[in-house]
Amino acid sequence: MAEGAELWKKVDRYITDQLIPADPVLDEAQEANAAAGLPAIDVAPNQGKMLHLLARVAGARNILEIGTLGGYSTTWLARALPDDGHLITLEADAKHAEVARGNIARAGLDHLVTVRLGAALDTLPRLEEEGKGPFDLIFIDADKQNIPKYLAWALKLSRKGTLILVDNVIRDGEVIDASSASPQVQGARGLFDALKAEPRLQATALQTVGSKGYDGFVMAVVVA
Repeated sequence: MAEGAELWKKVDRYITDQLIPADPVLDEAQEANAAAGLPAIDVAPNQGKMLHLLARVAGARNILEIGTLGGYSTTWLARALPDDGHLITLEADAKHAEVARGNIARAGLDHLVTVRLGAALDTLPRLEEEGKGPFDLIFIDADKQNIPKYLAWALKLSRKGTLILVDNVIRDGEVIDASSASPQVQGARGLFDALKAEPRLQATALQTVGSKGYDGFVMAVVVA
């Protein structure tokens, strides 16, 4: 497995070198995150560009992100927006939100992005009350034990055609372990159960390997 992990990292570097040009703004964001002591759990560059391309394919004008961290994925997503688009990103940690706001401002995207501070399960009802939806794309990358609840809220804030993306759903393959004591694993399992039972969604999941290890994404489209 160790040899495989090293190979995954090398392939990620190759993909990045070939397809993702050097980007001082994103590099500075990662440096600012590290300097602030944020955990190094951002999406990888090739994953960030995948989010960007999916947002462009979806023609997203109104994006919701649940889980900001330092704003790395936020930047990738916001760059896909038109000039009159908007992205709301939800962050529970005040320090993370402060770092993210700085990174987003340095990227010249603060006119497109609003960082909302507070636990997402408190903030999401406020978005509904304020009539902020429906969103064209929703990216869920927050505490995994609450993923099923975030999916339920994503549906409330969606329309037919909304694309819902969820990160970290494979958990090093532990998602298949029904007896796991991990709240994160059980959260991922709850997500799959909810997707299976939800007629309003068409969904699939892809396993991923790379510089971030072994994990995966869920992709779902609201069809009704």
